[in-house]
Amino acid sequence: MTKENAHADTYGSAGGEAYEEAREAGAAVPVRTPAVARRPRVGLVAGGLGAYWPQFPELLPQLRRSAARVAERMRGLDAEVVDVGFISDAREGAEAADKLRAADCDLIVGFLTTYMTATMLVPVAQRGGAPVLLINLQPTEAMDHASFDTGQWLAYCGACPLPEMANVFERVGVPFRSVSGHVEDERAWQRIARWIRAAGVRSALRGGRHGLMGHLYPGMYDVSTDLTMVPGTFGGHVEVLEFDDLRVRAEAAADAGVAAKLAETRDVFTLDDTVAEDDLAWAARVACGLDRLVADYDLDSLAYYHRGLDGEIHERLGAGMILGASLLTARGVPAAGEYELRTSLAMLICDRLGAGGSFTELQALNFRDGVVEMGHDGPGHLAIGEHRPLLRGLGVYHGKRGWGVSVELDVRHGPVTLVGVGQTRDGRYRLIAAEGEVVGGPLLRIGNTTSRVDVGADPGEWTDAWSASGVGHHWALATGRLLPDLRAFADLTGTELVEVGTGAGAPYGPGAGAGPWAGPHCVA
Repeated sequence: MTKENAHADTYGSAGGEAYEEAREAGAAVPVRTPAVARRPRVGLVAGGLGAYWPQFPELLPQLRRSAARVAERMRGLDAEVVDVGFISDAREGAEAADKLRAADCDLIVGFLTTYMTATMLVPVAQRGGAPVLLINLQPTEAMDHASFDTGQWLAYCGACPLPEMANVFERVGVPFRSVSGHVEDERAWQRIARWIRAAGVRSALRGGRHGLMGHLYPGMYDVSTDLTMVPGTFGGHVEVLEFDDLRVRAEAAADAGVAAKLAETRDVFTLDDTVAEDDLAWAARVACGLDRLVADYDLDSLAYYHRGLDGEIHERLGAGMILGASLLTARGVPAAGEYELRTSLAMLICDRLGAGGSFTELQALNFRDGVVEMGHDGPGHLAIGEHRPLLRGLGVYHGKRGWGVSVELDVRHGPVTLVGVGQTRDGRYRLIAAEGEVVGGPLLRIGNTTSRVDVGADPGEWTDAWSASGVGHHWALATGRLLPDLRAFADLTGTELVEVGTGAGAPYGPGAGAGPWAGPHCVA
């Protein structure tokens, strides 16, 4: 089965570094094997006012060279570039719009090489079928004022139509976003790359297939969600599954396949002495069933829970999920327990940004060290662990039926971002995010993923602000500072982003007395 999503063969820059560091630390991490790999498809149209060409014969060739360089640099951002050429008037703009619509782009970039009228780009914005980013990249950092004539100045005049475009986009109901700089301006290209990454994540969700297996953990009202809001907000499809869909696949797993999964497990994990061989073999069989389930239903993510009763097969399946779900998550198919569909989506967003995203909740506040301890009783994102993950045997899963093996790890030390998907009273989804830093220190050894996160504020005050954001009690813990990327993604999807952090200008660090704040992100 083929689907149009934005799976990547490897993690992006931040995630790739985490992956390699994990290997250097001795953690053998399974290679991602997504079903389909597709780079973000970026449409490019460059333009300028045709009245200039006969007046200044050298201008158009210079602008075309700039446009070719922009296309080259975009391809270097691992994007598939659909270049529809250079437009000089409104008619050519309309023709470009039709070409871009047919190309089914994830993002359309309009390059303002010099002054051009709004009539040239409005058709592209209205009919191109994708979000539009306008870029104003002049040839160099500054003009040579002493030697430039009018024609040479006009090559630097891409800023002139930008306010015109913003005004007209507002009046015709098209969201406006732009990046200004010069052709080799690395700061500008970082911002352009951010929009392209966000477009890739948007595409992954629009074409995504999300499994929801089992039933709600009894009483978790915050986890309950309107399934229609998944395609309503991000696009994609929710495949409602039964645990029997997993049961028949686990039962059918060949002994050779289970043996291979056991060998993979021993390669990836350190096995604690508490791991019982029968429990490990069962977890490996369930993992084989999960692999088959994901392949058969072509899933990009999975959320699951089943309570079970008296050790019957469904209880054993539910208790045997953590190993296979962790391996899937490391392969780029996020799997979240407790029926957490919205958190599996948050994990997918983080993963496609190249930052991992491990299933997480609050565990305890450490006022002595000024950190918030957070994690979960599995699954964890093995590719972003600080050390080789440990597999521990548990005689009981706290708050759940069953017993078996569980994953113990902490997220790679350094900057991290917490990302959750909340749901408002009127049913709308919104993103909630905060940045912090995972630091070293003592951790519980109870078969949980646990990280010590310095949130830059008093742990109690921050926890109150984080909870008041409406995040729910689960989220994704991802590596790196993702707020700029999340702002771009929220803008492209029309989703509200609530940022929780320290007050503007306030000191950062434990005990600094900074008051946390939470507020919606507004795109300026």
